[in-house]
Amino acid sequence: MTDLEQTFLRTAITEVLPDLPEMTKDILEETLQSLGVETYDDFQFIEETDLLSALRPIQARKVLAAWKLRCQTPETSSSSVGASPGPLASLQSVSPRSSSSTSSNSCQSPDIDWVDTFMIPWDKFPEELMQSLERGKRPLPRMRREMVRIVVCEMMRKNSCISKRNSIEVAKKMVAKYPKSLQDIIEGDVIGPGYHSLVKQLQNRIENAKRSTTPKIRKRKHRTDESDTDEIPPEQRAAIQDTYGCIKWDLKFLPLGETPESQQEKKEKLKMMAQQTNANSEEVKLLMKLTFYTQRKQVNQGKNIKYLLEEWPFWFDELGMEVHFKELTGIGLKETFTRNVDLKGKRLLNYLNTVCVNKNKKFLQALTKFKVMRGELSGCSEDVKEMVLLLLSYFDEKEDAMFCYVEDTCLAGEVQIDQVHLTPIIVVCGRSCYSSSRFMLSVDRSIVQDNIPSFVSALCMMFGSYYCFNIHYPSELASTLEFLQRCFFSINPDKGTKVEKTNTSRLHVNPRVLTLIQDLSDHEWRDV
Repeated sequence: MTDLEQTFLRTAITEVLPDLPEMTKDILEETLQSLGVETYDDFQFIEETDLLSALRPIQARKVLAAWKLRCQTPETSSSSVGASPGPLASLQSVSPRSSSSTSSNSCQSPDIDWVDTFMIPWDKFPEELMQSLERGKRPLPRMRREMVRIVVCEMMRKNSCISKRNSIEVAKKMVAKYPKSLQDIIEGDVIGPGYHSLVKQLQNRIENAKRSTTPKIRKRKHRTDESDTDEIPPEQRAAIQDTYGCIKWDLKFLPLGETPESQQEKKEKLKMMAQQTNANSEEVKLLMKLTFYTQRKQVNQGKNIKYLLEEWPFWFDELGMEVHFKELTGIGLKETFTRNVDLKGKRLLNYLNTVCVNKNKKFLQALTKFKVMRGELSGCSEDVKEMVLLLLSYFDEKEDAMFCYVEDTCLAGEVQIDQVHLTPIIVVCGRSCYSSSRFMLSVDRSIVQDNIPSFVSALCMMFGSYYCFNIHYPSELASTLEFLQRCFFSINPDKGTKVEKTNTSRLHVNPRVLTLIQDLSDHEWRDV
């Protein structure tokens, strides 16, 4: 594909869906290429089902409507990719922000206009607040609430019907001017795009302000089967749900110089090396990296865990999973986690130990219990255990969805696997995480690794399994896993969710996770 073709397709996507995540744009661009789209004329032959592997139904309908309208424009109907840059110019002329847009777009223009010209009322902020902003300090929570109140009041003067997109644009402006004071950041690490918690506060204030004028009982909007992703065939739905946080979820081509035969040879060599006690780790890493294409193909085709364990034994070893996870997400699994624990772990523990104990009696009881279990033990590994257990208590999520406790002498074949959750789970060989010196990993009720000596390694492998094997976070662990994902594994997609689908609608960033992130950012702490 030439640069001109890439620009042609990417521009066509961006002009209609500018807020689409870059990864989704990549997938959609590849989809259009595979369909054979070469000119604007070709758009009129695309059907909605062609796009459902990359887009939600409403998004697909929106782009189809826009593209087919462009096909009716004389200057685009005869244009081709290689002919001239004309398609780009004509596309700009019917951009949603254009004043000569269609009637459907023109109805959006007042909404867009007020946000584009909206001025943040900095002059109305209290002196104390402006001093904090100008000096790059985080404003006190009460000052931040006052700031939000003033901004929302000004927004509602401009337009009484404020969408979430409006709030996002306003939050972006505020954070861009004073990033040190307003960004979602912990120990120098920006969480997500950095403005989610401010958007959440703006939205909450807007809802509160409108509450007095909104009827208490509203008839719910009727939802049809077409309004959800259930209409997408399972094999296509995976491409939407499982690519969250991934940069190479589904490779289209084999690595240069590789053939199906050479991939098979390398796989067989890895299986042989797995039988050895002194396999060369560097060679294993190289072979795992070179066969990543085949690994992804097999897991995306729905091969079960037992099959993958038999065919790719190193994939379920810490060494092999590190390689696959890095290729899949672009992030070093254990390396990133341990670095972030060093940066943020003490602040989190300090906050949980000093602030949260005063907010919740149940949490205080859990903290006391864990302190007794920990005893005099010290060290980074013990801190991580306490951190994870306290996070589960803070979010009031189920410990047995992450840990299964067995006798310390228990062998893999002796684990009562039918009582273990289907999702990745750490089998703790001992009465508690603190007393255990051996851990196992279960995925899909199969013990895939029976001797993990380190809790940190077990936690990283448990987390990595969700991504490597296309597994959704269980709703019982939704907040804990997303907090670990964002703050300690540095996976921060702007949109989408890794949580299993339930009847409850979910925001792109869990609001409970956002609250903890914001509280941590505001927390004044000292070493204790």
